[in-house]
Amino acid sequence: MAPSANGQTVGRRLPVESAFTRVEDARHRLPRLFGRRDLVVLGLGVMIGSGIFSISGNQAATVAGPAVIISFVIAAIVCVLAAACYAELSSTIPVSGSAYTFSYVTFGEMWAWLVGWALVLELVTAAAIVARVWSAYFLATLDGFGVTLPAGVAKFFGPNAEVNLVAPVLLLILTALIVTGTKLSARVLTVVVIAKVAVILLVVIVGAAHINMANYHPFVPMARAAPATASPTLLGWILDSSFGSFGIMGIFTAASSIVFAYIGFDLIATASEDARSPRKTVPQGMLLGVGAVTILYIAMAVVLVGMRPYGKLGGSAPVSEAMAAVGVGWAAKVVNLGALLALMTVIMVVLIAQSRVLFNMGRDGLLPKSLGRVSRVYSSPARAAAAAGVAALALTLYPKVLELEELLVIGALFCFAFCAIGVLTLRRSEPNLERGFRVPMVPLIPLLSLGATLWLMLNMKTSTWTKFGIWMAIGLAIYGLYGRWHSRLANEDSWDFDIGDTDPGTGGLQAIRPDPNELRAVRTPPHEQHKPSRGKHMRN
Repeated sequence: MAPSANGQTVGRRLPVESAFTRVEDARHRLPRLFGRRDLVVLGLGVMIGSGIFSISGNQAATVAGPAVIISFVIAAIVCVLAAACYAELSSTIPVSGSAYTFSYVTFGEMWAWLVGWALVLELVTAAAIVARVWSAYFLATLDGFGVTLPAGVAKFFGPNAEVNLVAPVLLLILTALIVTGTKLSARVLTVVVIAKVAVILLVVIVGAAHINMANYHPFVPMARAAPATASPTLLGWILDSSFGSFGIMGIFTAASSIVFAYIGFDLIATASEDARSPRKTVPQGMLLGVGAVTILYIAMAVVLVGMRPYGKLGGSAPVSEAMAAVGVGWAAKVVNLGALLALMTVIMVVLIAQSRVLFNMGRDGLLPKSLGRVSRVYSSPARAAAAAGVAALALTLYPKVLELEELLVIGALFCFAFCAIGVLTLRRSEPNLERGFRVPMVPLIPLLSLGATLWLMLNMKTSTWTKFGIWMAIGLAIYGLYGRWHSRLANEDSWDFDIGDTDPGTGGLQAIRPDPNELRAVRTPPHEQHKPSRGKHMRN
């Protein structure tokens, strides 16, 4: 086995120049299709989904009460801090792979694999869960228009059905759309995002007229002990105390789950290689997307809790049920249609992001190289997209997939933590590297991001931690048996990605690149580091 370029095995790191040249010199690379507006739409497409239409009501009913509004604020703060760290790293290393690539450059191959493996967990679980939730709103929409399915058929449509037929069909259709090209899916995504934002604004305006202030009391319900059979949070296990639900700790417990609603800004980083002028547009897309969705989420939470007592918000479609309860039946129908659109775009963006992660890991040799190919016919990583869709389809067949919601959150938080540390590490190891966006008040902001992320992780259930540990152990085994030996970095001298390793009709794609120097490592001379450089960075 050929040694790695730096003489190591597990701890080998990808040189920052190689992260760029692997894209610029590769035959299999992605065409640049996304501008800033497209990236904002991409973020909104995945963030505006079950967080507004499902999680807010369920967390209010079972965990936090009206104080779920504070839970949304806490989750927003955590994600804004994390988004700032993601923005700097993605503007410094603007290639596909998101936190996986950042970790490969900053920490080394094994850590990058673990981060990539956590991303796979996050994305495949998200697609499977949201597909099941979509089926609930599909039934509610049919019922709202007077279409009642026979009991023998309806049992295959529910989100908790032993055999769900709707979710797999939806995943098949969306996977086909992703495989056939990013440009087509981006156009569909833009139209759908505009429609669902309009629906949300309508709900906020109409719902605000039916707010009952009595529903906000008590704002923080009295804490309740957890059932004896319930899994405690990790913090409760460490302190040998069961916090249960509601009360002050209920706010933080709900915030840990509500982070799921904000997951999406990090997926913009996976599209860096698809973006034009990524040093500038990717950070802007992240921060604008998080800001917009935070306003929408908090407004929706305020209206939802005000319309109906929090104990009645635990249904399968909380928002439409609340609208119907206050006598606005027509709005409930609009909400159901909006939810169908919203959740569909969530799945679409998640599958796009998953395909980019698998594509990058395949291109690096940590997964089979066939995943790292771009189809000449569709100008997309078709094999990686197909693999992402098949994995999500297989998981959504699991009847209790909705119980895995916290599992995808802990995968995202794991990546958040690495990005916070990565900003500090890369500032020290590569201080002269050009950055299109710089996190202010370093090291304070990255440390706050790390602390907030770890705090939310402590408030997750021990059963979630156990499942996450098993998943990561499986990942380590795969890396030890396959990735470590097939890594491109370990076999740089013998690696041949272009000759004799491409299928007919899939090689030779030349990506559209208006600026041939757009992707390159740029280092600022030390004597120029302290000069005002914002304009220069943004132009680059």
